[in-house]
Amino acid sequence: MTCISDVLRPASLTVGFTTFLASLCTGHAACADTAPTAGVTATSILPTSSRPPEKATIHRATLPHSPDWGVFNAGKGAAAGFGTVSGFGQARWAEDWSDIVNTPPEQRRNDWFNRLKYIPLTDKGDIWLSINGEERLRYAFENQPMMGAAGKTNASRVLLRSQYGADLHLGEHVHAYAEFLWGEAGGSNYYGYQTGVQRERLDLQQGILEVKGRMLGARMGVIGGRQIFLDAPVTMQSARDLTNAQQSWDGFRGYAVWKSFRLDLFDFMQTNKLPRNVFADGTNYNARMYGIYTSTALPKFSVMGQKSQIFADVFFIGYLFNGASAALATTTSTQAGSTRRDNIGARVWGNVGPFDISLTGVFQGGEFRPAGGGTTRPVRAYAVNGTLGWTAKGLKAKPSVALQGDLFSGGSYHSQDGAVGTFATPYFPLPYYNDVTLALTSQNLVGIGPVITAAPRANLHLKLHVPVFWRESTQDAVYGTGRIYGWRNGLSGGFIGTTPQTQLAWNFAPHWTWTHDIAGFVASQGMHHAGAKDGAFYMQTMEFKF
Repeated sequence: MTCISDVLRPASLTVGFTTFLASLCTGHAACADTAPTAGVTATSILPTSSRPPEKATIHRATLPHSPDWGVFNAGKGAAAGFGTVSGFGQARWAEDWSDIVNTPPEQRRNDWFNRLKYIPLTDKGDIWLSINGEERLRYAFENQPMMGAAGKTNASRVLLRSQYGADLHLGEHVHAYAEFLWGEAGGSNYYGYQTGVQRERLDLQQGILEVKGRMLGARMGVIGGRQIFLDAPVTMQSARDLTNAQQSWDGFRGYAVWKSFRLDLFDFMQTNKLPRNVFADGTNYNARMYGIYTSTALPKFSVMGQKSQIFADVFFIGYLFNGASAALATTTSTQAGSTRRDNIGARVWGNVGPFDISLTGVFQGGEFRPAGGGTTRPVRAYAVNGTLGWTAKGLKAKPSVALQGDLFSGGSYHSQDGAVGTFATPYFPLPYYNDVTLALTSQNLVGIGPVITAAPRANLHLKLHVPVFWRESTQDAVYGTGRIYGWRNGLSGGFIGTTPQTQLAWNFAPHWTWTHDIAGFVASQGMHHAGAKDGAFYMQTMEFKF
């Protein structure tokens, strides 16, 4: 679970699970909502004289195939605001494969795909191209999906994703990236394929132009176009990688990274994935996200003889959205409308000696406007999330034990004109953080439970999470991802149940990962009386990535 240190392990062995380990101590964008990534070999096919040797040395001392963000390399690079990058990145355009130029020739030949990672287009090598790709086959079985509320039983879903990208670097200051997606979905008794995020004809998944350089003592840049965005707490937003189509945004972001302080400004409209024709995805102007995120690296210190590093983050994230995700629960159904949510938050995270900590608090203001007119209601909601963990570094498997606790405020479905108290998470919180089945989400929820990870072998990784859940407000509904459950009068008490979940990830060959997720839902007596059903969930993912 230690993410500030242990950065010198070979990428070919650890890149798959470093995303997991980073997530346990950051609770931020350090965790991909996907299976652990296949291993990668840090090699090249180019002469060592093509690039300055100093650059490769820096990369090997910090993170493989990533820009050097200094102290913000923490969390496998997630502290810089672009998601984890350790070999492969959550955002593939965040990778920088120019460091493999200086790898010895015998190592470069170990992996055929190295010839695609750095393709010089000029004699000097200052203009170069990198090509990446992914083929992912996913199977999921649920005997009672959405606690029995999906209208299906014994649902089997098969998902196939083909995703390929090309990354063009035009000198030091200009960078362009294009990524294309094809998604297929089938199965038996399946559900949820009508949202545009599973079945996708060939389309542009990401397309950016970045202009960057050094100014005022900082590394600065502006990124415009279609892109995934990861500089937000995972309890509020993620890349939505359980589905075939990741969540992407149309807009821009500007960033600046100094030695111990960074900021990120952004303004996005959500990409509209509903059109299913070739290159038909447009912009959803009814879903907007904008704001600023800052992070300060506090001075390093030592505790119990171990180096320690704490980060203090302050952020504002604004949401504008309508549709089903904006609806409010009422005593009998839901009330449609549109809403603005102003999220003001702070986060303290890092490591204190052998302990990894993360504590986040968010106040959510704004307003709700009922559809068809009516009284505008203010929003007064909040969330508090914390993780405390310890890793047995002296043991071979380096097992880690953490305690994770979460509180997301709820409101009252009896209220018609008072303040809205239900915390809103319209842009898909990270499923692997709390509930991989998506039956529950970060609204009107209190959860607590242990998180245990271990790596008995370098290419075999285990995770166990056993959260227990309650409703924060017994006057509010139970919420799942993208839905408000209809249980009202028959629902008594705050206890919801428990969702034990485990994952086994095996990097059985370079570029290949086979992942198994097993989870179950055991409902409380009150939930059973309301109509909820116990269920079992199994998902396996075979992924090839280069």
